[in-house]
Amino acid sequence: MTIEIGVFLPTSAPGPGQPVAGDVRASARFAEDSGLESVWSTDHLIASAPMLDSTVALATAAAVTERLKIGYGVLLLALRPVAWAAKQISTLQQLSDGRLALGVGTGNPAHGDIGWRAAGASFEDRGRRTDEALRVLPDLVAGRASVLEDGLEVTLAPGSAMPPVLVAGTGPKAMRRAAAHGDGWIPIGLSPDEVAAGVTELAGLAAARGRTGPRATVVAPALDTDPGRAAAQLSAYAAAGAERVILAPTGAGWRPDYEFAANVRRALA
Repeated sequence: MTIEIGVFLPTSAPGPGQPVAGDVRASARFAEDSGLESVWSTDHLIASAPMLDSTVALATAAAVTERLKIGYGVLLLALRPVAWAAKQISTLQQLSDGRLALGVGTGNPAHGDIGWRAAGASFEDRGRRTDEALRVLPDLVAGRASVLEDGLEVTLAPGSAMPPVLVAGTGPKAMRRAAAHGDGWIPIGLSPDEVAAGVTELAGLAAARGRTGPRATVVAPALDTDPGRAAAQLSAYAAAGAERVILAPTGAGWRPDYEFAANVRRALA
């Protein structure tokens, strides 16, 4: 089995009070030239450290590359009106020539609720609103008529192909969400055995809905610092049902992390 490797764009500060480091354009070009599969952007309005806007960052990465996949890692759908989010997703999918992966989550409670309050959104209701957004999003993105939660019928134009949806989280609600709406599942830091168990659980939940169980995109697995041994670990993730891993920043700047990812990819090959 093969497994792809992704990395995070340098869109957030390495620590509280530190400036956002790195160059989105240079890092995206480097990732593509190194043969990495994808780059991903974190998303929040107000976080525990400075963070660039995810959609603008992904658009910038798409503009300077040709083959590299771009992904939300992950988009907080409930932080935005769903029609507005759909418009951005559809536009980004078009301008990137279909290279977008739509990671979706409900947010890290460690960031608090101030960003949600600033956006006029409910932190407590974010799970239900995420489910409702995922219900209508495919039609909105595709440019088909869709009825929103308040009964308003809208059609966005132009439409685009709906990107694959990857649902983040390991709690019961997140797993049901992934089974109902996900083409992929995003867990953070799980071992291969834990990934295999989650994939098996999702397969059962999805089958009950007449869907195929999503494969895993594992964020920040604990890897050996030696590329060869790290490659062997990634092979175990592939056998467990993971289609990609996204390596987490180490805080040493984006280039050492990207070089390590490229070395692991070569070791896999």
